[in-house]
Amino acid sequence: MNMSIAIPAMVNNTALPSLPNASTEKPPTESQDNWNETLKEFKVVAAMYDWSPEIQGIILSSLNFGSFLAPIPSVFLVELFGAKYLTGAGIFISSVLNLFIPLAADTGVTLLIVLRVIQGLVQVLALTCQYSIWARWAPPMERSQLTTIAQSGSVLGCFIIFLAGGHICQTIGWPYVFYIFGGTGCACSFLWILLIYDDPVNHPFISTSEKEYIIFSLAQEDSPPGWSLPIKDMLKSLPLWSILIFHFTDYWHFFLITMYTPIYINSVLQANIRDSGILSALPFASASIFIVLEGLLADFLLSRKILKLITIRKLFTTIGVLFPAALSVSLFWVRSSFSTTMVFLMLSSVIKSLIQSGAFVSFLDIAPRYSALLRGLTQIFSYMAGAISPTVAGFLIEQDSEFGWRNVFLLAAVVGISGLVFYLIFAQAEVQDWAKRRHSPTCEQI
Repeated sequence: MNMSIAIPAMVNNTALPSLPNASTEKPPTESQDNWNETLKEFKVVAAMYDWSPEIQGIILSSLNFGSFLAPIPSVFLVELFGAKYLTGAGIFISSVLNLFIPLAADTGVTLLIVLRVIQGLVQVLALTCQYSIWARWAPPMERSQLTTIAQSGSVLGCFIIFLAGGHICQTIGWPYVFYIFGGTGCACSFLWILLIYDDPVNHPFISTSEKEYIIFSLAQEDSPPGWSLPIKDMLKSLPLWSILIFHFTDYWHFFLITMYTPIYINSVLQANIRDSGILSALPFASASIFIVLEGLLADFLLSRKILKLITIRKLFTTIGVLFPAALSVSLFWVRSSFSTTMVFLMLSSVIKSLIQSGAFVSFLDIAPRYSALLRGLTQIFSYMAGAISPTVAGFLIEQDSEFGWRNVFLLAAVVGISGLVFYLIFAQAEVQDWAKRRHSPTCEQI
């Protein structure tokens, strides 16, 4: 997200062209004269680069160029070293690399892309490992709300970076976005090492009653698979493929929105850098709240037996795909209204968060004992989408200055709905035969 908010300030002309007559209702911000003065300030405070829309798309995508190679090795590293230290190391290394992005950008686009590829690899390490911790901490009846609370943290992080990042760019220069948040990430990595434990058994402060509750709640699932994997059965599992394909199609839209929202607001709505950051933060602020409420709703519907688990997963996923797709496609036709555009972006972000209690946690339903591995597989497909989506968006916008954004949103909607259809047909919520352990431990063993 650092690059997403900084890149409009890094280019001497945010080369993504605005649409003809794109904004008749101007944002209630500074005048165009003040905006021009702001651009002059950037030239004094920080370097600026002549990057085309296509180059910008490649830079935004570069974080994911090698990421799809890392999830599976990360799973085996977890088995060797544990999730706690690997996650902490991933956060720390990524944050340190963040500090060097301004220097890399000044050196050249190639070095910047290489650095971001490495940064993406270590971020995958952190994201993959944390799910193996949830497999040992989250009781089945509380899984949706616990994982969504954790996921709301990443959404809240996006909100903070967009909210503060635009102001930082406009006042002290875009390099400080990377310096400030890189330093914050380093501090958070040390907090992680101090506070996090791989499982409740090793936690020094948890009460005995809570420890026993978690252990016995997971008694039928919490069995580390070791190095033996039912690869053939997994390859033939349509429920697993429905989750993997859905991650690719949905993350196509996710990376597009998260990486291009500041650019869209800046270039199409003609807001300045500071205001585009604040406005880009609003959808994430609303989503960070609703994502927790939706997790609670999912577990409420399940615990009260109002809906079956598979019904909850499919219902939440359907709503979380169709409505944001329709709203995103509509952005092209409401671009003349600033307020309508912002309402659509916020509604899209809020409704899309339903997926966190839908398809995004389905791999915990079908194979909880392989949670780290399946999380790694879903990330492979997610990062493949992240490597393609922003690059394609940059290409479409550069090729057609009038209808480029429309084509970007239409393509994202088609891709997302196709993944939804496949998920609705083949998804299941029962533990698959290939994911069941053959020998259940006794209570004494537990």
